[in-house]
Amino acid sequence: NADDAVKNNLILEKVAFMALNSVLLNPNLKPLPEYVLNKHHNRKHGPDAYYGQKKK
Repeated sequence: NADDAVKNNLILEKVAFMALNSVLLNPNLKPLPEYVLNKHHNRKHGPDAYYGQKKK
């Protein structure tokens, strides 16, 4: 719905603002290693998910 879209947009803009300022403060920042991204994705969406909503 429209309210959720606005809320999601505000969150996305805040995250983008923080990311931009992080790079401005330290131009040598490197992206997160892939294993960190995978860990956080898989804990909610992977086959052995243990975080977030329960499967129906």
